[in-house]
Amino acid sequence: MQHGHVFSLEGTVVAVAANRGHHFSKPPQDWIMLVEGHGVEGDAHAGAFVKHRYLARRQPRLPNLRQVHLIPAELFASLSDAGFQVAAGDLGENITTAGLDLERMSLRTLIELGPTAIVELTGLRTPCVLIDRFQQGLKQQVLSSAETGPPFKAGVLGVVRAGGMVAAGDTARARPPSSSFRPLPAV
Repeated sequence: MQHGHVFSLEGTVVAVAANRGHHFSKPPQDWIMLVEGHGVEGDAHAGAFVKHRYLARRQPRLPNLRQVHLIPAELFASLSDAGFQVAAGDLGENITTAGLDLERMSLRTLIELGPTAIVELTGLRTPCVLIDRFQQGLKQQVLSSAETGPPFKAGVLGVVRAGGMVAAGDTARARPPSSSFRPLPAV
């Protein structure tokens, strides 16, 4: 774990979302199915190889480190304080959590979701111009001005290590890697 910052290792799944098409936002669902090594069943970003449109055009055989996008619900409150209205799925995340400081977790942290699903964190979600197309000025709000901590506050990305159904109300537990802390890189 990172020194100087204590965060909870247990939280809750607040919402889940998926979209077959490559659209910025994802509509909330009652539940999603995580498939090991693949991602969210029926989601445009699922697959063994990169699905991010920019990266897929240039290097289509890159491993997909963006199978699942998780975001902390606490971000929505801070965005609301700044005058932005953002709800679960609006920023393209598949899983919205509460109680986990996702962006401060170490590379390779395992997030256990519900009874069987496990996602391994691979990096921070890098905010792009599409965030400002969604709501003008929003990108600036998710860039961190702090000298310590993560450079972005737009959630994290991961790969599915164990499959299973995930729904709102499920437990979300973080299991840090046994090795020393390595901050999440931008992916």
